[in-house]
Amino acid sequence: MPRSLIWLFSIASGLSVANVYYAQPLLDALAQDFSISPAAIGGVVTATQLGCALALLLLVPLGDKVDRRYLMALQLMALVVALISVSMAQTSSVLLAGMLATGMLGTAMTQGLIAYAASTASPHEQGRVVGAAQSGVFIGLLLARVFAGGISDIAGWRGVYLAAAVLMLAIAFPLWWRLPALPTAQNAMSYPRLIFSMLTLLREEKVLQVRGVLALLMFAAFNIFWSALVLPLSSPPYEFSHTAIGAFGLVGVVGALAATRAGQLADRGYAQTTSAAALIILLVAWWPLSLMDHSLGILVIGIILLDLGGQALHVTNQSLIFRTRPEAHSRLVGLYMLFYAIGSGLGAISTTLIYARAGWPGVCLLGASVSLLALVFWWLTRVSHRSLRDNRD
Repeated sequence: MPRSLIWLFSIASGLSVANVYYAQPLLDALAQDFSISPAAIGGVVTATQLGCALALLLLVPLGDKVDRRYLMALQLMALVVALISVSMAQTSSVLLAGMLATGMLGTAMTQGLIAYAASTASPHEQGRVVGAAQSGVFIGLLLARVFAGGISDIAGWRGVYLAAAVLMLAIAFPLWWRLPALPTAQNAMSYPRLIFSMLTLLREEKVLQVRGVLALLMFAAFNIFWSALVLPLSSPPYEFSHTAIGAFGLVGVVGALAATRAGQLADRGYAQTTSAAALIILLVAWWPLSLMDHSLGILVIGIILLDLGGQALHVTNQSLIFRTRPEAHSRLVGLYMLFYAIGSGLGAISTTLIYARAGWPGVCLLGASVSLLALVFWWLTRVSHRSLRDNRD
Protein backbone atom coordinates (compact mmCIF):
# COMPACT_ATOMS: atom_id res chain seq x y z
CA MET A 1 0.00 0.00 0.00
CA PRO A 2 1.40 3.45 -0.88
CA ARG A 3 2.65 5.41 2.10
CA SER A 4 0.40 8.35 1.14
CA LEU A 5 -2.70 6.13 1.42
CA ILE A 6 -1.59 4.84 4.83
CA TRP A 7 -1.21 8.46 5.98
CA LEU A 8 -4.68 9.23 4.63
CA PHE A 9 -6.22 6.38 6.62
CA SER A 10 -4.38 7.54 9.74
CA ILE A 11 -5.31 11.23 9.43
CA ALA A 12 -8.94 10.51 8.53
CA SER A 13 -9.29 8.10 11.46
CA GLY A 14 -7.85 10.69 13.84
CA LEU A 15 -10.13 13.48 12.61
CA SER A 16 -13.18 11.19 12.80
CA VAL A 17 -12.62 10.03 16.38
CA ALA A 18 -11.81 13.55 17.57
CA ASN A 19 -15.44 14.56 16.99
CA VAL A 20 -16.48 12.23 19.81
CA TYR A 21 -14.22 13.93 22.37
CA TYR A 22 -14.46 17.66 21.60
CA ALA A 23 -17.20 18.15 24.21
CA GLN A 24 -15.18 17.05 27.26
CA PRO A 25 -13.25 20.32 27.84
CA LEU A 26 -16.31 22.41 26.85
CA LEU A 27 -18.76 21.15 29.48
CA ASP A 28 -18.57 24.30 31.62
CA ALA A 29 -19.35 26.54 28.63
CA LEU A 30 -22.21 24.27 27.54
CA ALA A 31 -23.65 24.27 31.06
CA GLN A 32 -23.63 28.07 31.12
CA ASP A 33 -25.13 28.55 27.64
CA PHE A 34 -27.95 26.03 28.10
CA SER A 35 -28.53 26.62 31.83
CA ILE A 36 -27.76 23.01 32.64
CA SER A 37 -26.66 22.21 36.19
CA PRO A 38 -23.08 20.97 36.73
CA ALA A 39 -24.50 17.65 37.95
CA ALA A 40 -26.52 17.14 34.76
CA ILE A 41 -24.07 18.44 32.15
CA GLY A 42 -22.37 15.03 32.12
CA GLY A 43 -25.39 13.92 30.10
CA VAL A 44 -23.71 15.51 27.08
CA VAL A 45 -20.84 13.02 27.32
CA THR A 46 -23.28 10.21 28.10
CA ALA A 47 -25.28 10.99 24.94
CA THR A 48 -22.09 10.91 22.88
CA GLN A 49 -20.98 7.58 24.37
CA LEU A 50 -24.45 6.13 23.85
CA GLY A 51 -24.08 7.09 20.20
CA CYS A 52 -20.75 5.23 20.10
CA ALA A 53 -22.35 2.03 21.40
CA LEU A 54 -25.25 2.29 18.94
CA ALA A 55 -22.82 2.78 16.07
CA LEU A 56 -20.85 -0.35 16.98
CA LEU A 57 -24.04 -2.40 17.05
CA LEU A 58 -26.06 -0.88 14.21
CA LEU A 59 -23.85 1.08 11.78
CA VAL A 60 -20.36 -0.42 11.70
CA PRO A 61 -21.61 -3.91 10.63
CA LEU A 62 -23.09 -2.39 7.45
CA GLY A 63 -19.60 -2.39 5.95
CA ASP A 64 -19.97 -6.16 5.46
CA LYS A 65 -23.13 -5.73 3.37
CA VAL A 66 -22.93 -2.55 1.27
CA ASP A 67 -20.31 -0.74 -0.79
CA ARG A 68 -17.92 0.66 1.82
CA ARG A 69 -16.82 3.62 -0.28
CA TYR A 70 -20.36 4.94 -0.72
CA LEU A 71 -21.21 4.09 2.88
CA MET A 72 -18.21 6.11 4.05
CA ALA A 73 -19.23 9.08 1.92
CA LEU A 74 -22.81 8.99 3.21
CA GLN A 75 -21.71 8.74 6.84
CA LEU A 76 -19.22 11.58 6.42
CA MET A 77 -21.82 13.93 4.98
CA ALA A 78 -24.26 13.01 7.76
CA LEU A 79 -21.51 13.69 10.32
CA VAL A 80 -20.96 17.15 8.87
CA VAL A 81 -24.69 17.86 9.25
CA ALA A 82 -24.60 16.60 12.86
CA LEU A 83 -21.62 18.83 13.71
CA ILE A 84 -23.30 21.88 12.20
CA SER A 85 -26.53 21.10 14.09
CA VAL A 86 -24.56 21.00 17.36
CA SER A 87 -22.94 24.35 16.58
CA MET A 88 -26.36 25.91 15.91
CA ALA A 89 -28.27 24.26 18.78
CA GLN A 90 -30.49 26.63 20.78
CA THR A 91 -32.08 24.12 23.16
CA SER A 92 -30.63 21.35 25.30
CA SER A 93 -32.75 18.71 23.52
CA VAL A 94 -31.29 19.68 20.13
CA LEU A 95 -27.82 19.72 21.66
CA LEU A 96 -28.20 16.20 23.08
CA ALA A 97 -29.65 14.88 19.83
CA GLY A 98 -26.73 16.39 17.93
CA MET A 99 -24.23 14.87 20.36
CA LEU A 100 -25.89 11.46 20.03
CA ALA A 101 -25.64 11.69 16.22
CA THR A 102 -22.04 12.92 16.42
CA GLY A 103 -21.08 9.97 18.64
CA MET A 104 -22.75 7.50 16.30
CA LEU A 105 -21.36 8.86 13.05
CA GLY A 106 -17.91 9.72 14.39
CA THR A 107 -17.52 6.18 15.73
CA ALA A 108 -18.95 4.60 12.56
CA MET A 109 -16.48 6.59 10.45
CA THR A 110 -13.52 5.72 12.68
CA GLN A 111 -14.12 1.97 12.91
CA GLY A 112 -15.26 1.83 9.28
CA LEU A 113 -11.94 3.34 8.19
CA ILE A 114 -9.97 0.80 10.23
CA ALA A 115 -11.95 -2.07 8.70
CA TYR A 116 -11.51 -0.47 5.24
CA ALA A 117 -7.74 -0.25 5.80
CA ALA A 118 -7.58 -3.89 6.90
CA SER A 119 -9.54 -5.04 3.84
CA THR A 120 -7.42 -2.97 1.46
CA ALA A 121 -4.04 -4.06 2.82
CA SER A 122 -2.28 -7.19 1.62
CA PRO A 123 -2.01 -9.96 4.23
CA HIS A 124 1.73 -9.39 4.75
CA GLU A 125 1.23 -5.70 5.63
CA GLN A 126 -2.15 -5.77 7.35
CA GLY A 127 -0.73 -5.32 10.85
CA ARG A 128 1.39 -2.35 9.79
CA VAL A 129 -1.53 -0.61 8.07
CA VAL A 130 -3.98 -1.24 10.92
CA GLY A 131 -1.33 -0.06 13.39
CA ALA A 132 -0.90 3.21 11.50
CA ALA A 133 -4.66 3.82 11.39
CA GLN A 134 -5.02 2.95 15.07
CA SER A 135 -2.20 5.34 16.00
CA GLY A 136 -4.07 8.06 14.14
CA VAL A 137 -7.13 7.26 16.26
CA PHE A 138 -5.19 7.51 19.51
CA ILE A 139 -3.43 10.74 18.57
CA GLY A 140 -6.73 12.24 17.38
CA LEU A 141 -8.31 11.32 20.70
CA LEU A 142 -5.50 13.02 22.64
CA LEU A 143 -5.34 16.15 20.48
CA ALA A 144 -9.13 16.62 20.40
CA ARG A 145 -9.14 18.16 23.87
CA VAL A 146 -6.26 20.50 23.02
CA PHE A 147 -7.91 21.55 19.74
CA ALA A 148 -11.27 22.16 21.42
CA GLY A 149 -9.69 24.26 24.17
CA GLY A 150 -7.70 26.39 21.74
CA ILE A 151 -10.55 27.05 19.29
CA SER A 152 -13.05 27.76 22.06
CA ASP A 153 -10.73 30.45 23.47
CA ILE A 154 -10.81 32.15 20.07
CA ALA A 155 -14.31 31.50 18.71
CA GLY A 156 -16.31 29.94 21.54
CA TRP A 157 -17.59 26.38 21.79
CA ARG A 158 -19.78 26.76 18.70
CA GLY A 159 -16.66 27.60 16.70
CA VAL A 160 -15.18 24.24 17.71
CA TYR A 161 -17.96 22.30 16.00
CA LEU A 162 -18.00 24.55 12.95
CA ALA A 163 -14.24 24.05 12.59
CA ALA A 164 -14.75 20.30 13.01
CA ALA A 165 -17.32 20.31 10.20
CA VAL A 166 -14.86 22.16 7.94
CA LEU A 167 -12.12 19.63 8.72
CA MET A 168 -14.39 16.72 7.84
CA LEU A 169 -15.36 18.38 4.57
CA ALA A 170 -11.66 18.93 3.83
CA ILE A 171 -10.85 15.24 4.33
CA ALA A 172 -13.92 14.13 2.33
CA PHE A 173 -12.41 14.96 -1.05
CA PRO A 174 -9.10 13.09 -0.69
CA LEU A 175 -10.98 10.14 0.81
CA TRP A 176 -13.33 9.97 -2.19
CA TRP A 177 -10.46 10.28 -4.66
CA ARG A 178 -7.97 7.95 -2.97
CA LEU A 179 -9.97 5.21 -1.25
CA PRO A 180 -9.53 2.13 -3.42
CA ALA A 181 -12.63 0.46 -4.79
CA LEU A 182 -13.31 -2.84 -3.04
CA PRO A 183 -15.50 -5.66 -4.37
CA THR A 184 -19.05 -5.07 -3.25
CA ALA A 185 -19.83 -7.30 -0.32
CA GLN A 186 -21.70 -10.37 -1.56
CA ASN A 187 -23.77 -10.71 1.58
CA ALA A 188 -27.35 -11.72 0.96
CA MET A 189 -28.35 -11.49 4.63
CA SER A 190 -31.02 -9.02 5.56
CA TYR A 191 -30.05 -6.23 7.90
CA PRO A 192 -31.62 -7.87 10.99
CA ARG A 193 -29.86 -11.16 10.21
CA LEU A 194 -26.60 -9.27 9.69
CA ILE A 195 -26.88 -7.77 13.17
CA PHE A 196 -27.83 -11.08 14.80
CA SER A 197 -24.95 -12.81 13.01
CA MET A 198 -22.62 -10.89 15.32
CA LEU A 199 -23.71 -13.25 18.11
CA THR A 200 -22.65 -16.20 15.96
CA LEU A 201 -19.27 -14.61 15.29
CA LEU A 202 -18.76 -13.98 18.98
CA ARG A 203 -19.65 -17.58 19.83
CA GLU A 204 -17.52 -19.19 17.13
CA GLU A 205 -14.37 -17.04 16.94
CA LYS A 206 -12.00 -17.97 19.77
CA VAL A 207 -9.52 -15.29 18.71
CA LEU A 208 -12.22 -12.64 19.06
CA GLN A 209 -13.20 -13.95 22.49
CA VAL A 210 -9.64 -14.01 23.83
CA ARG A 211 -8.56 -10.71 22.32
CA GLY A 212 -11.83 -9.08 23.30
CA VAL A 213 -11.34 -9.98 26.97
CA LEU A 214 -7.74 -8.72 26.79
CA ALA A 215 -9.06 -5.45 25.33
CA LEU A 216 -11.66 -5.21 28.10
CA LEU A 217 -9.02 -5.59 30.82
CA MET A 218 -6.51 -3.32 29.09
CA PHE A 219 -8.98 -0.47 28.56
CA ALA A 220 -10.25 -0.90 32.11
CA ALA A 221 -6.65 -0.34 33.29
CA PHE A 222 -6.40 2.71 31.01
CA ASN A 223 -9.50 4.31 32.44
CA ILE A 224 -8.56 3.44 36.00
CA PHE A 225 -5.59 5.75 35.50
CA TRP A 226 -7.01 8.51 33.31
CA SER A 227 -10.33 8.86 35.14
CA ALA A 228 -8.57 9.21 38.50
CA LEU A 229 -5.61 11.38 37.46
CA VAL A 230 -7.57 14.63 37.65
CA LEU A 231 -8.41 14.01 41.31
CA PRO A 232 -4.89 14.23 42.85
CA LEU A 233 -3.54 16.73 40.31
CA SER A 234 -6.38 19.20 40.90
CA SER A 235 -5.90 19.01 44.68
CA PRO A 236 -3.11 20.33 46.91
CA PRO A 237 -0.16 20.40 46.60
CA TYR A 238 -0.49 20.54 42.79
CA GLU A 239 -3.79 22.36 42.14
CA PHE A 240 -3.22 22.19 38.38
CA SER A 241 -5.76 23.64 35.94
CA HIS A 242 -7.74 21.31 33.67
CA THR A 243 -5.62 22.51 30.74
CA ALA A 244 -2.41 21.55 32.52
CA ILE A 245 -3.83 18.16 33.51
CA GLY A 246 -4.95 17.55 29.93
CA ALA A 247 -1.42 18.29 28.74
CA PHE A 248 -0.24 15.11 30.46
CA GLY A 249 -2.28 13.23 27.89
CA LEU A 250 -0.05 14.57 25.11
CA VAL A 251 2.80 12.54 26.56
CA GLY A 252 0.89 9.48 25.40
CA VAL A 253 1.60 10.40 21.76
CA VAL A 254 5.14 9.07 22.28
CA GLY A 255 3.78 5.68 23.29
CA ALA A 256 1.22 5.65 20.49
CA LEU A 257 3.85 6.29 17.82
CA ALA A 258 6.15 3.64 19.25
CA ALA A 259 3.28 1.12 19.31
CA THR A 260 2.91 1.21 15.50
CA ARG A 261 5.82 -1.22 15.43
CA ALA A 262 3.58 -3.84 17.02
CA GLY A 263 1.57 -4.26 13.82
CA GLN A 264 4.72 -4.94 11.81
CA LEU A 265 5.85 -7.55 14.35
CA ALA A 266 2.44 -9.23 14.14
CA ASP A 267 2.82 -9.39 10.35
CA ARG A 268 6.11 -11.26 10.83
CA GLY A 269 4.58 -13.87 13.14
CA TYR A 270 5.52 -12.41 16.51
CA ALA A 271 2.00 -11.62 17.71
CA GLN A 272 2.28 -13.62 20.92
CA THR A 273 5.71 -12.26 21.77
CA THR A 274 4.42 -8.73 21.19
CA SER A 275 1.36 -9.43 23.35
CA ALA A 276 3.53 -10.70 26.21
CA ALA A 277 5.85 -7.69 26.01
CA ALA A 278 2.91 -5.26 25.86
CA LEU A 279 1.20 -6.81 28.89
CA ILE A 280 4.42 -6.81 30.92
CA ILE A 281 5.00 -3.13 30.05
CA LEU A 282 1.39 -2.37 31.03
CA LEU A 283 1.95 -4.02 34.41
CA VAL A 284 5.36 -2.42 35.04
CA ALA A 285 3.96 1.05 34.22
CA TRP A 286 2.03 1.11 37.50
CA TRP A 287 5.26 1.27 39.52
CA PRO A 288 6.35 4.72 38.26
CA LEU A 289 2.71 5.85 38.24
CA SER A 290 2.47 5.00 41.95
CA LEU A 291 5.47 7.29 42.66
CA MET A 292 3.69 10.45 41.49
CA ASP A 293 4.08 12.04 44.94
CA HIS A 294 7.86 11.82 44.58
CA SER A 295 8.26 13.24 41.07
CA LEU A 296 6.08 14.33 38.16
CA GLY A 297 8.91 13.25 35.87
CA ILE A 298 8.42 9.68 37.06
CA LEU A 299 4.69 10.09 36.38
CA VAL A 300 5.49 11.03 32.77
CA ILE A 301 7.61 7.88 32.37
CA GLY A 302 4.71 5.82 33.70
CA ILE A 303 2.27 7.43 31.24
CA ILE A 304 4.58 6.65 28.32
CA LEU A 305 4.87 3.01 29.43
CA LEU A 306 1.13 2.69 30.01
CA ASP A 307 0.25 4.04 26.57
CA LEU A 308 3.02 2.06 24.86
CA GLY A 309 1.90 -1.24 26.38
CA GLY A 310 -1.81 -0.58 25.87
CA GLN A 311 -1.57 0.58 22.27
CA ALA A 312 0.85 -2.20 21.29
CA LEU A 313 -1.64 -4.76 22.64
CA HIS A 314 -4.55 -2.99 20.92
CA VAL A 315 -2.83 -3.01 17.53
CA THR A 316 -1.81 -6.66 17.92
CA ASN A 317 -5.36 -7.63 18.93
CA GLN A 318 -6.85 -6.04 15.84
CA SER A 319 -4.20 -7.54 13.56
CA LEU A 320 -5.09 -11.04 14.78
CA ILE A 321 -8.86 -10.50 14.66
CA PHE A 322 -8.82 -9.21 11.08
CA ARG A 323 -7.11 -12.42 9.94
CA THR A 324 -10.00 -14.65 10.99
CA ARG A 325 -12.83 -13.78 8.58
CA PRO A 326 -12.09 -11.27 5.80
CA GLU A 327 -15.78 -11.15 4.83
CA ALA A 328 -16.74 -9.96 8.34
CA HIS A 329 -14.19 -7.23 9.09
CA SER A 330 -16.80 -4.61 9.97
CA ARG A 331 -18.74 -6.88 12.34
CA LEU A 332 -15.51 -8.09 13.94
CA VAL A 333 -14.29 -4.58 14.69
CA GLY A 334 -17.72 -3.61 16.02
CA LEU A 335 -17.73 -6.57 18.42
CA TYR A 336 -14.15 -6.00 19.50
CA MET A 337 -14.78 -2.34 20.29
CA LEU A 338 -17.81 -3.30 22.39
CA PHE A 339 -15.37 -5.08 24.72
CA TYR A 340 -13.40 -1.83 24.77
CA ALA A 341 -16.50 0.19 25.71
CA ILE A 342 -17.40 -2.19 28.56
CA GLY A 343 -13.86 -2.12 29.93
CA SER A 344 -13.70 1.67 29.76
CA GLY A 345 -16.95 1.99 31.69
CA LEU A 346 -15.94 -0.50 34.38
CA GLY A 347 -12.57 1.19 34.84
CA ALA A 348 -14.06 4.67 35.17
CA ILE A 349 -16.67 3.56 37.70
CA SER A 350 -14.32 1.49 39.88
CA THR A 351 -11.45 3.96 40.08
CA THR A 352 -13.44 6.83 41.62
CA LEU A 353 -14.82 4.46 44.27
CA ILE A 354 -11.33 3.19 45.13
CA TYR A 355 -9.85 6.70 45.19
CA ALA A 356 -12.47 7.83 47.72
CA ARG A 357 -11.48 4.98 50.04
CA ALA A 358 -7.78 4.35 49.44
CA GLY A 359 -6.44 7.39 47.57
CA TRP A 360 -3.87 7.27 44.78
CA PRO A 361 -2.05 4.15 46.13
CA GLY A 362 -5.35 2.29 45.99
CA VAL A 363 -5.90 3.38 42.38
CA CYS A 364 -2.45 2.15 41.36
CA LEU A 365 -2.96 -1.15 43.18
CA LEU A 366 -6.29 -1.62 41.36
CA GLY A 367 -4.71 -0.81 37.99
CA ALA A 368 -1.78 -3.15 38.60
CA SER A 369 -4.17 -5.93 39.66
CA VAL A 370 -6.23 -5.59 36.47
CA SER A 371 -3.05 -5.52 34.37
CA LEU A 372 -1.75 -8.64 36.12
CA LEU A 373 -5.10 -10.34 35.52
CA ALA A 374 -4.75 -9.54 31.80
CA LEU A 375 -1.25 -11.06 31.73
CA VAL A 376 -2.41 -14.23 33.53
CA PHE A 377 -5.44 -14.54 31.24
CA TRP A 378 -3.21 -14.23 28.16
CA TRP A 379 -0.91 -16.95 29.46
CA LEU A 380 -3.72 -19.35 30.30
CA THR A 381 -5.48 -18.89 26.95
CA ARG A 382 -2.18 -19.20 25.08
CA VAL A 383 -1.56 -22.55 26.74
CA SER A 384 -5.11 -23.88 26.36
CA HIS A 385 -5.82 -22.89 22.74
CA ARG A 386 -3.07 -24.74 20.87
CA SER A 387 -5.41 -25.04 17.89
CA LEU A 388 -4.86 -21.36 17.15
CA ARG A 389 -1.19 -21.81 16.24
CA ASP A 390 -1.66 -20.16 12.87
CA ASN A 391 -2.21 -16.86 14.68
CA ARG A 392 0.71 -17.36 17.04
CA ASP A 393 4.49 -17.25 16.90
